[in-house]
Amino acid sequence: MYQPIIEDSPGVDYNSPALQRHKSLRFLKDHLARWGVAVGGLGVIVAILLIFIYLLYEVVPLFKSAEIQEQTTWTQQQDRSSPTLYQSMEEQAELALNVSATGTLSFTSTQTGEQKHNFSLPLPAGTRITSITEDTANASVLAAGLNNGQVIIFKHDYKITWPDDQRLITPVVSYPYGQETLDLITSNTSAELLSLSDNEDQLLITGYSSGQLYMTAFTKEEDFLTEEVTLEKSSVTLPVIAGEVKSILIDPEQHWLYVQSGSDRLSMININNINQTNLLSEIDLTTGSEKVQVMTFLLGGSSLLIGDDSGNISQWFMVRNDQNEWHLERIRDFKLENAPITQIVTEHRRKGFLAADVLGNVGVFYTTAERTLLTETLSDNSIEQLTISPRSNYLLLRDSEGSTRFFSLENEHPEVSMSALWGEVWYESYQEPEYVWQSSASNNDFEPKLSLTPLAFGTLKAAFYAMLLATPLAIAGAIYTAYFMAPGMRRKVKPVIELMEALPTVILGFLAGLWLAPLIESNLPGIFALLIFVPLGILLFAFFWDSLPGHIRHSIPEGWQAALLIPVIIISGGVAMGMNGVLETVMFGGDMRTWLTTELGIPYDQRNALVVGLAMGFAVIPTIFSIAEDSIFSVPKHLSYGSLALGATPWQTLMRVVLLTASPGIFSAVMIGMGRAVGETMIVLMATGNTPIMDANIFEGMRTLAANIAVEMPESEVGSSHYRILFLAALVLFLFTFVVNTAAEIIRHRLRKKYSSL
Repeated sequence: MYQPIIEDSPGVDYNSPALQRHKSLRFLKDHLARWGVAVGGLGVIVAILLIFIYLLYEVVPLFKSAEIQEQTTWTQQQDRSSPTLYQSMEEQAELALNVSATGTLSFTSTQTGEQKHNFSLPLPAGTRITSITEDTANASVLAAGLNNGQVIIFKHDYKITWPDDQRLITPVVSYPYGQETLDLITSNTSAELLSLSDNEDQLLITGYSSGQLYMTAFTKEEDFLTEEVTLEKSSVTLPVIAGEVKSILIDPEQHWLYVQSGSDRLSMININNINQTNLLSEIDLTTGSEKVQVMTFLLGGSSLLIGDDSGNISQWFMVRNDQNEWHLERIRDFKLENAPITQIVTEHRRKGFLAADVLGNVGVFYTTAERTLLTETLSDNSIEQLTISPRSNYLLLRDSEGSTRFFSLENEHPEVSMSALWGEVWYESYQEPEYVWQSSASNNDFEPKLSLTPLAFGTLKAAFYAMLLATPLAIAGAIYTAYFMAPGMRRKVKPVIELMEALPTVILGFLAGLWLAPLIESNLPGIFALLIFVPLGILLFAFFWDSLPGHIRHSIPEGWQAALLIPVIIISGGVAMGMNGVLETVMFGGDMRTWLTTELGIPYDQRNALVVGLAMGFAVIPTIFSIAEDSIFSVPKHLSYGSLALGATPWQTLMRVVLLTASPGIFSAVMIGMGRAVGETMIVLMATGNTPIMDANIFEGMRTLAANIAVEMPESEVGSSHYRILFLAALVLFLFTFVVNTAAEIIRHRLRKKYSSL
């Protein structure tokens, strides 16, 4: 047995070399331990700080504004008798296509203006191009309207080769429907306006000339052997539009024809059935005296962008009303400057656009996020042509003086704003603003829906139902185990419960998804009957036990009575589950799930919050139980004995002394359990429908932030907006945990200070 060294002990030589070495060694160990603990604590703080800094490093670029830098400027003499009617750039932004009124297709260098390739459209003799338009679904397909009422359709592509390891881009001009012109306007007058829509089954061309609208439909027929496409022409009768027509557009689905006339009038013609077109409605596009200058489609053709002479740009799209009827709704507005808009150019792969005005100002906007990313004066003159590259990283503009400027555009993440991430957003074709997470789709016309609100809601929902189950069971179990249970039984029960924490969460999620969820679905009345039968069985047994003679009750050692409840719980649970069929037939017409949906309007999903609450609650119980039980058991015994000695009952001692003293530890246990529930991934990933919806219904699923990161991070493109938003979700989880733990620590210290005098 260790004997302490007493200073005045006889026969002890305090200056002996052995004792001095012992003291030195002990001092060294204490010193190393102190520094080891300090370095370890600082290391943890530094590691957490580095994680926070890295998350910020990935997230901050999301909120960066757009930047434009001028690359080159060059001037090319323009032939006023043959003006440029159309301009575009290829993928790499090295070549620009210019289509002139004489039918010349000139491919020039965007950096120098040097002409690289020339093509000529096979126009009939004596004709020239009066209008040109691109297909609403494919910008590389163009239709040129001639002054004789005919139309020629052509397509520009680019072939990339690598001679001598140098990239060479060669333009290719093709004619999808042959080099022959197509008849559109029968009066042999020029097409002042033109619109083209080409899909797999039908080609629609609409033109305007001399106060009249014309539309021709070409039905496609493909030869099975040669795959040659032939067109069958038919004229379409359109309603008469009052006033001078300024712009016409056909939506890519070929359901609507939009005709803008006068200063602010828009007519919507239903062309879904070309044999029976009808005017759906007419609306005013402005609220005051403004005049519409430009009308164009946003990417995908679902939204209209309207620019007026006051510098306003508005977004409109079709919405169904309460009567399930379509109507055009003004959704959001943008502002450039107080000058007339001359051109609106939409991005090729995103829901963004650029706008230019007569003063040379250019603005960069994004519709879904409702962001004005940049407004800058790029020319001292009116901008005649504004072109953006397919990758949205370069701009090419030509002003009224013939000066052409080439700019680089840095605009990586326009989809992100605080309102888009956390607020309700009115997405295209939705009836009203909603919270939606849908990060990807099968086509480029997709409007990213990146709201983190349903994910945060799902995280809190899963944690709430898990804590609703785990907290009362764990704390009540900890109280009984630490205060009432016999030591021998405690030594068996506590390790078993703590061993539950060693179960892998992936196993719990697997069992919850494949076994528990179908079990609950097929035994729903029995599951709810458990909430009644088990407590009722325990109360009846307690009443029965209390009524027994004393010698029988005292035959069970003190603190072992809880073992008698095991068969009671098993029997009452078995009775509840056994009555499942009877309860479902008598009370719910044989199918409780259908009854919930039809009678109460509550949808039922097999993998829902109830399943998650049971599975995750099972995983969280050991954490809360272990910490809370240790806190209660560690309450000094003299406090309990003093209370009992003063005449308090064990229950009064527990409620007014023990729990108050242990409250800081119990509170910490609950907070740690909540942190575990919030950060849980595998259980919610496997036991829910993983649907990002905002519904408090316990029978509906959810998607949590952690599960969303686990599901989508492997498929996200590094550096993309989707990738960085997933890091933002991780940062939100990090900050949530930090705030909760900080608040918990503050409350814990206050509780400890308040009850430390007990």
